[in-house]
Amino acid sequence: MVISHTGFRDEELLQPKEILESNNIEVRVASTETTLARGKLGAVVSVDILLKDIPSANFDALFFIGGPGCIVYWDDPLAHKLLKEAFSSGKIVGGICSGCVTLARSGILKGKRATVFPGDSQELLANGANYTASPVEKDGNIITASGPDAAVAFAEEIVKALAE
Repeated sequence: MVISHTGFRDEELLQPKEILESNNIEVRVASTETTLARGKLGAVVSVDILLKDIPSANFDALFFIGGPGCIVYWDDPLAHKLLKEAFSSGKIVGGICSGCVTLARSGILKGKRATVFPGDSQELLANGANYTASPVEKDGNIITASGPDAAVAFAEEIVKALAE
């Protein structure tokens, strides 16, 4: 799960992380720095790995978490490269809230059903996605969610997809 070092949306990381781990799924938190990361609502979390050190062959899924800080990844070439490689190799990729804009700008949402925080819907449309406004949307190996209220459903969809 990729978070911004400051300003990630707490529940969009913490709720899915807890649900995934309770289903015996290992979760590693990635960011741009390895010092403690701080969420918008005050959560402080450890970062396991730098974005630049993510071994693309060594994970089953890649998700971008929302929050005001996530804009650092919207146009990040490395984030786009990781997403494209993971997507094209059939790994599960996704995002929640404004984190979905990174997927859209990477090009992987073109022609796919996807959702996002409603205020960012134009980003998905401008990048060729079929914006559905659903709380959670799965299209092939892509899972997107609309925001904090969808964090639990997002996690449940991830667990299902990883079990398949």
